[in-house]
Amino acid sequence: MPDTSALHAASDVLAAGRQVQSGRIRTISENLANVDSAATTAGGAPYARKIAVFAPVVPDDSRDPVGRIVRDTSDFRRRYEPGHVAADARGYVRLPNVNATMESADLQRVIRSYELSLNASTALSTLTQATINLIG
Repeated sequence: MPDTSALHAASDVLAAGRQVQSGRIRTISENLANVDSAATTAGGAPYARKIAVFAPVVPDDSRDPVGRIVRDTSDFRRRYEPGHVAADARGYVRLPNVNATMESADLQRVIRSYELSLNASTALSTLTQATINLIG
């Protein structure tokens, strides 16, 4: 029987890559959903952008390769809106530190990576089936 460990390893790497991209898609989607959310109370903090931080992918490790989610510590945006409940004494409301244009561009790139991983998995599956057909 031929050694198929390389095919299995390739399949595992592709699956881990899709899991990472899926975590990134969820994080970016949450950022986009909160791009204009402001605090609902005076002095309250707005939504802080989240960033997916990756952990190294180790074979046979059950941990999520996305690792952890951290908050972006960059400054919040500000908008002059004196009538808003969360406005400060000068009439400015702090808004999330999310740039919708950048998040949208990142989302497109991540989705494309996910799609490429799916295509590679399909090709690998076809290769595996062809190998089985040759052996059998």
